[in-house]
Amino acid sequence: MLDQPRSDLTNLTVDSTLIESVQRTLREQGQALTTLSQQLDPRQYAATLNMMLECKGHVILSGMGKSGHVARKMSATMASTGTPSFFIHPAEAFHGDLGMITPYDLLILISASGETGEILKLIPSLKNFGNRIVAITNNGQSTLAKHADAVLELHMTNEACPNNLAPTTSTTLTMAIGDALAIALMEKRHFRSDDFARYHPGGSLGRRLLTRVSDVMTSQVPTIDTRADFKKVIQAISSGCQGMVAVTEQQRLAGIITDGDLRRFMEKADDFLQATAGQMMTRQPLTISPDMMVVDAEAIMQKRRVSSLLVTENDTIIGLLRIFN
Repeated sequence: MLDQPRSDLTNLTVDSTLIESVQRTLREQGQALTTLSQQLDPRQYAATLNMMLECKGHVILSGMGKSGHVARKMSATMASTGTPSFFIHPAEAFHGDLGMITPYDLLILISASGETGEILKLIPSLKNFGNRIVAITNNGQSTLAKHADAVLELHMTNEACPNNLAPTTSTTLTMAIGDALAIALMEKRHFRSDDFARYHPGGSLGRRLLTRVSDVMTSQVPTIDTRADFKKVIQAISSGCQGMVAVTEQQRLAGIITDGDLRRFMEKADDFLQATAGQMMTRQPLTISPDMMVVDAEAIMQKRRVSSLLVTENDTIIGLLRIFN
C-alpha cells in the first residue's frame, strides 16, 4: 500500500462551487482573525498573561465538545513551551476529577456561548477552592464571563457553517488565542529552541538539539598513512564510501584528502601518480569534539559547506560525522 502511486489528477473535473466554498470559508475565518486582533481588549489579555506568569501550579484548560478538543490542543502547546498545563474534562471533573485541581492552579474555561452547563457547574467549586478563572467566550455578558477574573472575547459575528451552528470560526479563533498566549509567554520567558527540545526529545528537533556527536558518529573512518601512494589513496577513498580519507602520521591525524582535494592536486601536479598522501592532503583539517552537540556541528558544516567532519580527541581520530541533507 505504501508503494501505491498517487491518483492521476490530470483529468479530474473540478467543481467550481466547491472550490469557491473552500475559499470563502478561508476568507471568512481569516477576516475573523483580523477582527479579533483589532478588537481584543489589551487589559484582559494583560491580566490573563500576568496570571499565567504568576501561576504557581498548572494552567488547566477545560471545555465541552469541540471546545474541549481545542482546549486539549491549547494545553499541549502550553505544556511543550514552558507553561505546565493539562486538560480536564468538565463532566469528569464534576464526578471526582476536581481532586486534580489545587488552589495554585489557574483555570481557562472555554465556551463560545458562555452558558455551557458542564462548564458553569464547575464555577462554585473553583470559587470555593480559591482558583482564578479566565473565560474564553463569544459572549462577554454571559454567566461564565461574569464569574471570570479575565475574559477573552472572540468578537465573532457568525460561524463559517452555513447554518451558523457547527463550531468552525469559533474554534479557529479560540485555538489562535491559545497560540497567541503561548507565544507571548515564550517571548517573555526567553524560551529558546534548546528549551523546546527538552520537552520534545522524541522529535527531530529534540534529537538534534539533545544529541551529541558521539551518539551519531560512525567509528568506521577510512584512514591511510602519509607515505601511502596514489593508488592506495584512491582505494581508501573508494572503499570508505565517505568521499574522503583521513591521513595519519604516527597514528595521529596529519590531514585529510577529499574527492575535491584529489581532483585539485591532479590538475596541478606534473606527475601525480608518484605523489604520496602527505603531499596531497590538506593539513590541519577542521575537526569536532565527540561532546559537541549535533546542532552545533551542523551549523559548522553548513557554514563551511561540507557534509562530513572528523571527530577527534587529542589529535586521535575516533569517528566521522556525516550529515545527509
